[in-house]
Amino acid sequence: MILSDKRILEEMEKGTIVIQPYEREALGSNSYDVHLGKWLATYKNHILDARVHNQIEYFEIPEDGFVLYPHVFYLGVTLEYTETHVHVPFLEGKSSTGRLGIDIHATAGKGDVGFCGNWTLEISVKQPVKVYAGMPIGQLIYFPVEGEIEVKYNEKKNAKYAQQIDKPVESMMWKNRF
Repeated sequence: MILSDKRILEEMEKGTIVIQPYEREALGSNSYDVHLGKWLATYKNHILDARVHNQIEYFEIPEDGFVLYPHVFYLGVTLEYTETHVHVPFLEGKSSTGRLGIDIHATAGKGDVGFCGNWTLEISVKQPVKVYAGMPIGQLIYFPVEGEIEVKYNEKKNAKYAQQIDKPVESMMWKNRF
């Protein structure tokens, strides 16, 4: 089951879903449109190592936009800060974004109950495309959870992406033991 617009509003009133900034026009019948924040990042090294803390470089999207190119992997961020305390949030691309050849996540579309922060986007493009801070980039949908949650994401001691900021966050794979 996916939450409807009325249920999303009810959950926001209860404080179990938080979206800041919130715009009523961004609420669809069963999703909320999120927007591209002003920060992008790319990895400093061409070859990434899963066991190493790979550093990123941040840059701000100029007011007149920024051209994304194929074969470059970008990290972006949502303008919106969100909290989800009893539902599972899923971030998906919008059809308008996809029709421009923009993928907003490689694999990490599902959030966890208890996630609090801005969403890091894993952006790649099929052909050069100009993007702008504040443009609609994706949509959040919310699913109810069956059963009781033992430990929410924001309460986990080893939560690598808790309290994400309004800038993209690089991979924390290096914190795993393997």
